[in-house]
Amino acid sequence: MTDRDYDLVLYGATGFVGRQTLAYVVKHRDSGELRFAIAGRNRAKLESVRTQIGGAARKADILVVDSRDQPTLDVMTARTRVLLNTAGPFSISGDAVVDACVRSRTHYVDITGETTWVRVLIDRYHARCAAEGTRIIPFCGFDSVPSDLGAWLVVRRAWQAFGVPCASVKAYFQASGGFNGGTIATFIYSQQSRQQDLMRDPFLLDQRDHSAEEAARNGDISQVSFDAEVGTWVGPFFMAAINTRVVRRSAALAESYSEPYGPAFQYQEYLKHDPPLAQAKAIVITAVMKGFTAGMKHAVGRRLLLPFLPGPGEGPSETTMANGWMRCEVIGRTDIGKKLGVLIRDVGDPGNRITTKCLCEAALSILCAESRLPGGSARGGVLTPATGLGNVLVERLRQAGMVIEPK
Repeated sequence: MTDRDYDLVLYGATGFVGRQTLAYVVKHRDSGELRFAIAGRNRAKLESVRTQIGGAARKADILVVDSRDQPTLDVMTARTRVLLNTAGPFSISGDAVVDACVRSRTHYVDITGETTWVRVLIDRYHARCAAEGTRIIPFCGFDSVPSDLGAWLVVRRAWQAFGVPCASVKAYFQASGGFNGGTIATFIYSQQSRQQDLMRDPFLLDQRDHSAEEAARNGDISQVSFDAEVGTWVGPFFMAAINTRVVRRSAALAESYSEPYGPAFQYQEYLKHDPPLAQAKAIVITAVMKGFTAGMKHAVGRRLLLPFLPGPGEGPSETTMANGWMRCEVIGRTDIGKKLGVLIRDVGDPGNRITTKCLCEAALSILCAESRLPGGSARGGVLTPATGLGNVLVERLRQAGMVIEPK
């Protein structure tokens, strides 16, 4: 791909996350000249974003591309080594974009959390991309980089330290931040399109066969409880239904690469609540989350809630994004009872600033260190952050200020 016009094309640059992504690429790109372009449907909006970001962004070419126009998508993807996509909901606009990447053998990363859409990509493209060495890597935002890398690191440490697999891994999240209009739009679409039955499958992204007993053991957490592992009360984490499926796909892919997580590997996620009043916090926040989800399933509830939520192209204030943070404690237990863990934490709004960091560093991992990626440059498929980017992404995130350390 060295003869292509661009190293990177950012598709969806005029959206809320897209604008932040362009700013990050301009500020944090590696030394040397990164050949990049921005793409979207509206030239005037793209020119405005390029001017607003300023600096090296002014050098970015503009590509006018519509996801409904396959020929222009084909031209765009054939000109770049990596396509970075922030234009969601992906289940509406992403099919043709990924299809063009597959045919052009162009590596692809995005920030989707739409597990049912990714399952379609797996069924449609995984075998072909694996044979051709094209990396299609969704879930490269806050969902699901900390979860996926954290579980992968714990599993690797267990093998290295004790020579045994992890029987189970649990992740405990704490976070503060806001939502953007794209996330809200995607959530609404998932409720309206009746994808919930499919999303409840704990092995939705796993192509292996699983028994009903395994499915029951890996069902989503729905109630609050006291967790002796962390010595406080925990409840359901609002992104667990996405992240757990991604981690389980990593486990399935790793097994196919003869790098197994373990024969009966289990993974769960929780929202952790610190004292004082940890139990009360867990009960109230869980009730609010369930109420919000129930309300958004119905037209009346959406009419009541949407005026208080950001619309398309909107998101949290600069102050909210700057003051946001996240903390993820990942704890594993081996088959012989050994305990080990990894702590991942960072500052910045998780759904926007941290998502932008994870996404851009994922794309730069491919561009700057393709031969050091898991499986070498020949690995392809519909992959996960762990199986497609691995330690290269860990190193880049550390260099970008994210704390990832043994616990």
